[in-house]
This record gives sequence, structure tokens and C-alpha cells, in this order.
Amino acid sequence: MMRKLTAALALLSLPVLALAADAVGATEKQATNWHAIIMFCVFVALTMGITYWAASRTKSTADFYTAGGGITGFQNGLAIAGDYMSAATLLGLTAMVYTQGYDGYIYMLCFFAGWPIILFLMAERLRNLGRFTFSDITAYRLDQGKVRTMAAISSLTVVCFYLIAQMVGAGQLIKLLFGLDYNVAIFAVGILMMVYVTFGGMVATTWVQIIKAVMLLSGGTLVMILAMSQFGFSFTTLMEKATAVHKLGDKLMYPGALLKDPVTAISLGLGLMFGTAGLPHILMRFFTVTDAKEARKSVLYASGFVAYFFNVIFLMGLAGILIVGQNPEFFEGGTVGGKLIGGGNMVAMHLAKAVGGNMLLGFLAAVAFATILAVVSGLALAGASAISHDIYARVIKKGQASEAAEIRVSKIATICLGFVAIILGILFEKQNIAFMVGLAFGVAAAANFPVLILSMYWKGLTTRGALVGGYSGLVSAVLFVLFSKSVWVDVLGNKAALFPYTQPALFAMPIAFILAYIFSKTDSSVRAREEVEAFEDQYVRAQTGFGAAAASSH
Repeated sequence: MMRKLTAALALLSLPVLALAADAVGATEKQATNWHAIIMFCVFVALTMGITYWAASRTKSTADFYTAGGGITGFQNGLAIAGDYMSAATLLGLTAMVYTQGYDGYIYMLCFFAGWPIILFLMAERLRNLGRFTFSDITAYRLDQGKVRTMAAISSLTVVCFYLIAQMVGAGQLIKLLFGLDYNVAIFAVGILMMVYVTFGGMVATTWVQIIKAVMLLSGGTLVMILAMSQFGFSFTTLMEKATAVHKLGDKLMYPGALLKDPVTAISLGLGLMFGTAGLPHILMRFFTVTDAKEARKSVLYASGFVAYFFNVIFLMGLAGILIVGQNPEFFEGGTVGGKLIGGGNMVAMHLAKAVGGNMLLGFLAAVAFATILAVVSGLALAGASAISHDIYARVIKKGQASEAAEIRVSKIATICLGFVAIILGILFEKQNIAFMVGLAFGVAAAANFPVLILSMYWKGLTTRGALVGGYSGLVSAVLFVLFSKSVWVDVLGNKAALFPYTQPALFAMPIAFILAYIFSKTDSSVRAREEVEAFEDQYVRAQTGFGAAAASSH
């Protein structure tokens, strides 16, 4: 039973619906891909130079956590887009369009729907109220120790979900694409991440993300252009030919499997939509810009980059149906240039090889590894900041910690997170990571978003309400997944699931909101009245930005 429980907890540590799962599961070590390795080494050398440069600029906590607030809106928009465009986006969503057509585009729209919420409801207030982490906002007028602890636990939970999945994905992808051993890939990602974050802080992490985003956008665009050139750059021609050969036929461009179960579809949509506004490594980036205007620009630019890339992926998936799907050498068990690449979920890599040869395949493989490395760095920094800034500096030291001590704790936390990620990545090598992104988004939507949005817009929120709402959202989201068929039946071997759905957001989010409201309204303590009255000061600061830097020490 203990072994089954361990397996269940391992699966719960992997965010939901990373559609690149089959692409990185059950892979075999391939012949060494020198094109990919050389290109990746060039990327690493470039980013190491940036880290060396960033280390000389990282002197204070503001430099370490937020790059001193000196990142422009355009640069931050690229970095946010880089955080959002993971290897699962490149590989998984391309594969989803390749196999399910329009359903893949619906899935992308669910992802994209979270950006307007951040732009219109949160970006300006986040920048005006916060300093380093989103806990600065949630704990602004509430009990610093208790609320920061809750927010830090919630942040670390979401970070770990993403972090472990990225590490496992990195090992499997590199084993598949580079021909390196799984453990070598895990150590490479872990060690490089520790170097970037420990020495360069947010400055290095941001520029790594920017470089990776440019590489991903340019690589994807090049593959798409070369692929579309084979159809005269005509979307109509591509569609007609794709529907003619695909097993779904005309249904390729109609909603299908994703909408068969409307409850699951709605729950997934809510998780992806509101989870974006609760991801700590995304929220942390709004504190790297100079003011609220640049924060809004960041979201606007990020939305444009992500929307463009989603459309590139959609075209790549459709082109893959004809260029990859109709070519026997790309089928499961086939070879590409003498190398076994994998099944349909590697369609992006197959397509790159088909239209650009080994050089383009090597470049896209290097981009896939760089993508994971950059995302892991951002996640590690978000996790380290929760430990050092929220728990150590604000809870344990009650705001009396020196900047040098806080940075030292953050670097130690980064190294510890790195080694934990390496160990867990090795231990969970055989785990199925088919449920990847959705669980992280679902937990973020249920645990982080309700308390964050209520703290910014509802003056009636009290410490008791925030704690009950935050913890109930976190626990219920995890339990709903534990009791779902994907874990309770498939992993633990029980006959029937206790919870009939796999997506938690539709059920866990209302629990968090309702309990936060009830326990706030029924709190008649003197402290609660003071917290309600303090909302006016918070509101003024949220609107004007006056005293934003002092928010975290309030």
C-alpha cells in the first residue's frame, strides 16, 4: 500500500495534461545528435556569459528578485512569453493539433484566455502593491506571518508540480533527441539552473528567458514557413489536403473529444484561465518593471508573442499531417537520418527534419532543451523567493533580516531546490507525466488566485478568511485529483474513482471563494475590523502606486 501511495503522490507532483507526455515517455537512448549538442553548447556559453555579467549587477535583494525593477515592458513581455512557452507547448500542442485538429486550438484558447484577466484586473495593482512576490499583496493588510506562510506553501506546491515535471521531461527529451543518458540530462539541467539563479538572479534568469523566447519564436516560424511553402502558402490548400487524408476527415476542424464531457471541459478551461493568474513565476515578473504602465505593456507584448506562437503551432500541426503523417519513415519505429525519433507526439521534430534537415532538427532540439532549462530557472527563483523573502525574512525574522542574509538564504534555497529536483527527476524517471500542465494550473487557480484577487478587490477579506480559503483551495484541488480515476484507479488500483472528474478547478475554486467569504464575514474580532478599515489605504496605493515599495514591509 505504501508503494502505491508513493506512486500516487509522485503522480500528484506532475501537473496535468502535458500533451508532450507520450513524446517523453518510454523512450530509448538514441545515437548522439551532434548538431543539437553543438547548438545547445552555443546557447549555454552565451547564457553563461550573461550570468557572469548579471552577477556583477546583482548586489541587493531587489537586484536578485526583480532585476532591480529595470526591465522594460518589451523585454519583460518576451520573458513572460518565454516562461509560458514551454517544451510541452512546442511538442505537446503541435501533437494535439496533429492528432485531434481543432481540439488543439480550443486548448490553446483556454491557455490564452488568462491573459486579459491579468492585463485588466491584476497587472497594475500587482506592480503598485507588490515588491518581490505575490505574497506581498495577499499579506498587505493581513497577518504577515500566517498569510505569508500560507502563500509560500501554496507557491512552493505549484512550483514543485511544475519543477518535477520539467525535470522528468528534460531527461526523457534529451535522451530521445540528443542521445545522452537520462541521468546526465537531469544533472545538466539541475546544475545549469543552479548556476543561472544563484549567481545571476533575476537579471540572468530574465535574459535567459528572452534569448530562449527569441530562439523558440524564430525556430517555430522557420519550420512553419518552410512547411507552408510546400502548399503555396495557402491555408485553404493545407486544410483541404489535411482533411482529405486525416482519419477524422471533415471532423478534423470540428470540436471533438475535449468537449464530449462538458464538466471536464469547463473545469479545464477555468483552471487554464485563472491558473495563469496564480502561477508564482509569472506573477513575480510584474515586479521586474519600473512601474504599472510597463507592467501593462508586459502583458500586452506577452499576449502578442504567445498568440502568434499558438497560431504557428496550429499551422505546424496541420502541415505535419501531410508532411509527417504521410511519410512512413516518421512512423513509430521508423528512422530519421538513422535515428529513431519517436511517435506522433514528436511531430514538431519530425517536421523540422523533413523541411530543414539535420541542422534544423538539431536547432529545434536545442531549443526544446533550452526551453526546459529557462522555465526551470524561473521556477527555482520563484520557489527560492518564497522561502527566503516570505518565510525567512518576513515570518522567521519578522522583517529584521539583512539583505545579505536574505540573498544568502535564497541562494541556499536555490541550490537545495536544484538538488531536490535532480533527485526527484531521477526517482520519477518511469512515472507517467501525462497529466502535467492542467494540475499545476488547477492548483494555482484554486489555491493562489482566489485569495490574491480577493485581497486586491474585496475589503471584507480577513486573515481568517484568507487562511481558510487558501488552504481549502490547495487541499481540495490536490484531493480531487487524488480521488480521480487517473490516480485512485489507474495508480492505486481501486475499482472505482471517488471523484468522477480529472480537473479540479471547477470544484476547488468555489470552495476557496465561498469559505474565504464565509469565514471573513463571520470574523467579528478587533483585528478583522482593523483589516477591513486598512483596505482604503491599500486601495489608494493600488490605484496610484504611492508607497509601493513599502507595501512588502507594511
